[in-house]
Amino acid sequence: MKEDYLRFEKEFLSEYAQKTTDTRGRLHSETECPMRTEYQRDRDRILHSKSFRRLKHKTQVFLAPSGDHYRTRMTHTLEVMQIARTMARALRLNEDLTEAIAFGHDLGHTPFGHIGERVLNELSGRFEHNEQSLRVADVLENDGEGLNLTYEVRDGILQHRSDGVPITLEGKIVSYADRIAYLNHDIDDAIRAGLMSEDDIPKEIEKVLGIGKRAKINNLVKDIVVESKDRPYIKQSWEFKEAMGELRKFMFKNVYFSEHASAEEVKAKEWLIKLYDFLKENPQEVPELYRKLSMLPHQYLLDYIAGMTDTYVIKLLEKYFDYKWDSIL
Repeated sequence: MKEDYLRFEKEFLSEYAQKTTDTRGRLHSETECPMRTEYQRDRDRILHSKSFRRLKHKTQVFLAPSGDHYRTRMTHTLEVMQIARTMARALRLNEDLTEAIAFGHDLGHTPFGHIGERVLNELSGRFEHNEQSLRVADVLENDGEGLNLTYEVRDGILQHRSDGVPITLEGKIVSYADRIAYLNHDIDDAIRAGLMSEDDIPKEIEKVLGIGKRAKINNLVKDIVVESKDRPYIKQSWEFKEAMGELRKFMFKNVYFSEHASAEEVKAKEWLIKLYDFLKENPQEVPELYRKLSMLPHQYLLDYIAGMTDTYVIKLLEKYFDYKWDSIL
């Protein structure tokens, strides 16, 4: 029962872990579940949400690839959760809170990955996927009622970016796990796409992080655990921080801003601008729920488009403009 687990938290978890009994609560009070803790309930609510299910058809890096083994936003989320939970267990932090934040961190991500995020930001003047993820959880999910998550989960979702400052160590773990996951699985996908090989990664980086995805992830996780064990913070050693920063620069130059990525961006940008302008001129084509929940001019456009999958964008382009889709990869 729940009481046994709450006792476990109190007796076993680190003094720096976020205990369920110390939660700041929910936006709207609810009767507690007799079997699950509040963070376990949050994890389950996110996992059963429509926005979580849509992540399976949202781009991670490559637009609608033809191969079955490329990551999607959902598989990215699952990998983030696994890495974050491994660190949480090693550091005796709250695994349920960590898992809930990881599952929810990308709920508001756009179709076509960060390309979509940049386009919606240019069109609206401000769009950040972490802020949209919180809006999904607070407002859009559950037919406009929101998920009513706990404060700590909501904070972790909002603050999961690298420059974020979450109030819990569990939130900081997810922020690190996000970067560890995407850098390593994006290498794997880029190799699969023929854009690079493992041999292209600078030897100075591999000297620190290791060779191959498994070694890199293991070494990055181990470094954070060693540096953060029984301490009131989560950090990397200087050596690993520098090496991961160099790996990130390498990926931006050779994958994210490569000639292939630029060609994809031109196409996705054209699609999203065309769809945005059409829906702006024809608001009746946007479901009533989004228009009803919009508190700012054109917020309904951002909510509707950001919630779309890649495949749904393509479906609307075919419907409104008779576009024909050919897989890029």
